[in-house]
Amino acid sequence: MLFTSSNSAANGAVSRLFSPLFILFFLANVSQWKCMLTVTKMAHLHELSEQQKEFQLLARKFAREEIVPAAAMYDRTGEYPFPVIKKAWELGLVNGHIPEEYGGMGLSIFDTCLITEELAFGCTGIQTAIEANSLGQMPVIIAGTDEQKKKYLGRMVEEPLMCAYCVTEPGAGSDVAGLKTKAVKMGDEYVVNGQKMWITNGGKVFPFGPHNPDPKCPAGKAFTGFIVEADTPGIQIGRKEMNMGQRCSDTRGIVFEDVRIPKENVLLTEGAGFKIAMGAFDKTRPPVAAGATGLAQRALEEATNYALERKTFGKLIAEHQAVSFMLAEMAMKVELARMAYQRSAWEVDQGRRNTYYASIAKAYAGDIANQVASDAVQVFGGNGFNSEYPVEKLMRDAKIYQIYEGTAQIQRLIVAREHLGRYKK
Repeated sequence: MLFTSSNSAANGAVSRLFSPLFILFFLANVSQWKCMLTVTKMAHLHELSEQQKEFQLLARKFAREEIVPAAAMYDRTGEYPFPVIKKAWELGLVNGHIPEEYGGMGLSIFDTCLITEELAFGCTGIQTAIEANSLGQMPVIIAGTDEQKKKYLGRMVEEPLMCAYCVTEPGAGSDVAGLKTKAVKMGDEYVVNGQKMWITNGGKVFPFGPHNPDPKCPAGKAFTGFIVEADTPGIQIGRKEMNMGQRCSDTRGIVFEDVRIPKENVLLTEGAGFKIAMGAFDKTRPPVAAGATGLAQRALEEATNYALERKTFGKLIAEHQAVSFMLAEMAMKVELARMAYQRSAWEVDQGRRNTYYASIAKAYAGDIANQVASDAVQVFGGNGFNSEYPVEKLMRDAKIYQIYEGTAQIQRLIVAREHLGRYKK
């Protein structure tokens, strides 16, 4: 998905490193152009349906047998884990939310969260690459025409293609009003110019954009969503960024120079992008929280197993109260994070607006992932600080959960707004 609103020129053809499918982007302006921005019932507290259990066990088995053994290598090399993603796709662990009428399984958000947590247990870098498809596709699922859904969602069911959601820019992330990428309508096309940054799956994409010639246009109506083929002339994909964690997740900058998009690729209508984007976040933030919970669960398990093997002062470190209390706190946090993401997923599956619960889940699970991973390193002691042990990677991978898809601070702003709004009515 992409947000735009300025003239940032760039030459060069689209990188063909990953044979991209398409890019979703939202364009936003702060000056003269109209901006365009591109279920099942909740299981009983202690009981999942048989189908949910099957998906959960399948994802759990795949994570432990396919992802865990390969995670360290992909972390070291930064190589895109397409072989692993392709296997996950073949098993139905990717794109599960695509409606059945377009070839998908039509899984609920709750169902996909169960899968996401298990995959994240194996490696959140690999899981993030997979989850980026959900973020990129969700605006199309929410607001796409039947023709758009058949064309783009259908293709992703037919073969293991990846997509992206282009929003963040070098000078604008949380501050949507600061977006500079612009879309100008010219006849039956929109001409897009601008730059995006930190785009997950940036080497294999599908975007969104904004446009509005009225500088006084309110932010809520200044965005419009577009679907853009990644090999459209004028798109230049930048180098892969080498990040602190989740290193195998492909993150890049993308430049749009006079990129022409047909009007048929507008989502819903001009000015509807902001609403579409916020609706997409309500559905994608629960899985992000589930991914953070999966990482925290992995950190808890690694720390617990280590504490039951390592001895100091003549006994297992798990028998020291200081360590056992740490493990207890870690377990409590993981369980509460899981309950938070499940509540937020259940709410949206019931057809209710879940913004409040989705932001709570995303903020809390992201914080817990960082706290539990840090505690796991502490339990491992000096070994935890060494890259030969898994918890060092978990600690690096966890940090991004407090940043991407809405920072921890933005989530608190949303929760405060929603909370106070209930009392003001």
